[in-house]
Amino acid sequence: MLNRKVRALLFADTAWLFGEGMLGPLFAVFAQRIGGDILEITWAWAVYLVVAGLLIVVIGRISDKKMDKRKLVFWGYVLNAVLTFGYLLVHDSYSLFVLQIGLGVAAALATPTWDALYSEYGSKKKFGLAWGLSDGFAEIFGGVAIFIGGLVVTYFSFDLLFWVMGGVQVVSVILLYPVLRK
Repeated sequence: MLNRKVRALLFADTAWLFGEGMLGPLFAVFAQRIGGDILEITWAWAVYLVVAGLLIVVIGRISDKKMDKRKLVFWGYVLNAVLTFGYLLVHDSYSLFVLQIGLGVAAALATPTWDALYSEYGSKKKFGLAWGLSDGFAEIFGGVAIFIGGLVVTYFSFDLLFWVMGGVQVVSVILLYPVLRK
């Protein structure tokens, strides 16, 4: 159906989104627990989106000319995994802002390069299916991740949630291995 590299990208992305999605709407609850008010919570999320958005454009352009997309996507996934564990060290709004900037950088390294590789490695005859799987998996596993994240925080703690999220992010890095091989 889909070749090995496309499957690897699809599964790695699904794992990444699953790990990231476990925090989902709980982000606001976590931010309030560390003393953030409504404005600080919105600033933290906005910082992530603006940093990621600006750098996605820059990295996308640079990756077309000077850099190996496979390495950029790999380092974006690695940075995301490491920084996900960084939630364990967040104790105030300032450290949350710094973490969100780092996660924005990680997303910028991985997102345009993942998209480019997924398009490059995909079969033109199954383009719709490949993108349908990518978008569909993101929605399905995102919903499951939010539910599981809620269960973990309800019955255990945010700390355990961040350990699980980080572990899933490490799995996403491992799933990229077939893409890194020439």
